[in-house]
Amino acid sequence: MSQSFLKDGKFFIGCNYWASHAGTNMWRDWRPEVIQRDFALLAEAKIQYLRVFPLWSDFQPIKMHRRGAGIPKEIRMGEEPLPFTEAGRAGVSQEMADRFEMLCDLARKYDLKLVVGLLTGWMSGRMHVPPLLEDMDVLRDPRAIKWQIKFVKYMVNRFKSHPAIVAWDLGNECNCMGQVRNSEEGYVWASAIAMAIQTRDRTRPVISGMHGSFPEAEFRAQDLGEILDVLCTHPYPLFTAHCMTDPITEQKSVLHAAAETVLYRGLSGKPAFVEEAGTHGPFIASEENAAAYLNTVLHLLWSHNCLGLMWWCGFDQLALKHTPYDWEAMERELGLFREDYGPKPVLREMTAFAEFTEKFPYEKLSPRIVDAVCILSAEGDTWLAAYGAFILAKQAGLDMEFCYISDEIPEARAYILPSIAHGNLPAHVLQEIFSRVEQGAILYLSMGDGMLSPFERYTGMKPLCRYKPLSSDRVQLGEERFTFRSNYKVDYEAADAKVLARDDGGRPVMGSYRYGKGTVYYLGYPLEDIAGSVPGVVSGTGFVPYYKFYQEMKELYHPDRKVAKDNPFVAHTEHMAEGKTRIVVAVNCVPRESHVRFVFEGCGYVRTLKNQGTRIESDKNCVNMIMAPNSTVVFEIMDESGEENRES
Repeated sequence: MSQSFLKDGKFFIGCNYWASHAGTNMWRDWRPEVIQRDFALLAEAKIQYLRVFPLWSDFQPIKMHRRGAGIPKEIRMGEEPLPFTEAGRAGVSQEMADRFEMLCDLARKYDLKLVVGLLTGWMSGRMHVPPLLEDMDVLRDPRAIKWQIKFVKYMVNRFKSHPAIVAWDLGNECNCMGQVRNSEEGYVWASAIAMAIQTRDRTRPVISGMHGSFPEAEFRAQDLGEILDVLCTHPYPLFTAHCMTDPITEQKSVLHAAAETVLYRGLSGKPAFVEEAGTHGPFIASEENAAAYLNTVLHLLWSHNCLGLMWWCGFDQLALKHTPYDWEAMERELGLFREDYGPKPVLREMTAFAEFTEKFPYEKLSPRIVDAVCILSAEGDTWLAAYGAFILAKQAGLDMEFCYISDEIPEARAYILPSIAHGNLPAHVLQEIFSRVEQGAILYLSMGDGMLSPFERYTGMKPLCRYKPLSSDRVQLGEERFTFRSNYKVDYEAADAKVLARDDGGRPVMGSYRYGKGTVYYLGYPLEDIAGSVPGVVSGTGFVPYYKFYQEMKELYHPDRKVAKDNPFVAHTEHMAEGKTRIVVAVNCVPRESHVRFVFEGCGYVRTLKNQGTRIESDKNCVNMIMAPNSTVVFEIMDESGEENRES
């Protein structure tokens, strides 16, 4: 299977495309000269990939003709009988398919690669299904699924040899086209469409195209990973829970895309990339803030091996009178280009990033050092625990991958089990986790509204009673004091655990406990839920240094790490390169200057590979930086011990 644009360590950029003159009406208002001009502008700006959409209602315009009393008689294409052709038997308009071929030819002319969103029945707030299917739940009705399969088979079979097409996408956010009742129905629908694609073309990857594939969703990342080749995220802060709480350029917002994409990759076991990203126009973020946001997000995705990003979308649509543009204010000013074809600052950032990756002195960016696997167990809101844990880890200088507690848990040297929110964690899974701790692994777990059994045996702390608190707790951790408010409070006493933090009453709330050859760290508050949900605590004027609870657990850090930092707002990743060289990617995740000091254990600073306005003073084993707002620095260090890099 060809996945040339989905290689580890590589990164592609692109955008979602509707013709500048017509938006979703482009297939009916067909103007190839406009599309050619659009493609020329995009290619000149170094846009490499386009996601394109054969609008379902235009391409399969089938309807039921009925007798008296509404009795069904015959399916036709408009007023005409279905032709006895391959296209006709699939209910596909030959004219529209020919237009799609012209679009593919134009893309090839400008060396643009296409991801094809096959079933585009939902787009930007409006349904676009064939007249035959308008009153059906198209994700569940057998007749609807039959005609979807026919459509997909025809389109893939006809265009599978076109060199401009690099991947098939199930469609645009198909989970918005209907309402499956459970994950089993979601599995069946996705399997049917994926197999329809794969019966006609096994050379190209099949991408999910979904928005929202959390474990609680009807289209679960785990199921999609079994069915498909690639998962994607559409990490719009406006539409993702807990994400539109802070300004778009603050740390919580800019970490969203990487956190969600790393999550889907971990849950599915398949590559993942950002298929749609954007800020929903100037009412959410000015052009300058949108550019700062995108610049930060691009470097975070690249450093976390998230493979690519496609902006939504190519061109503004302010002049269009038809729906959804007439309905939706947020759909009109989303382009890389304005209505007059002037480029926006976001396009400048994409072009600059493409030029940087083209000139990067290594063939690819090697994987980052990963410290721990985060095991998600939250019941009802897995994303909240994952998001909060990811943010705190980045602030503390840690890196994680994800898995789900009911799936196979990968072997790792350290585990994070955040904000346990229910009392039915499977005993056999806990036994497996703690057997690994007994053999030397490190485990950190924090408690939400859940329960853990057996508790004292695993944590070295003895629970005394549980109750609903009347007020917040004040907690002392080292020199820092924190305030916590939980739905439930448990009083503990330290049995065999070493106390790391206490509340105002002197009761232990965090401890470390030797369990066999390993260590268990326990915190009695849902720290990750707080970081993920409470506005302003991650960065800005309401900042609370919750990340210091993670820093307190020194054993979580991978022994191969050589780089430490002193500023939580600067996210960094560490990558082993050739010989004794390492690459460090440092991203200032806030819209303010950040002063940061990096200290290198046994390594020396070599050179800077990218600098976006940062002032740098290097010494033998450290470097001081004053980083510009929402900027990135990429630099090399070298091991001075003479040892070659080991596998992390």
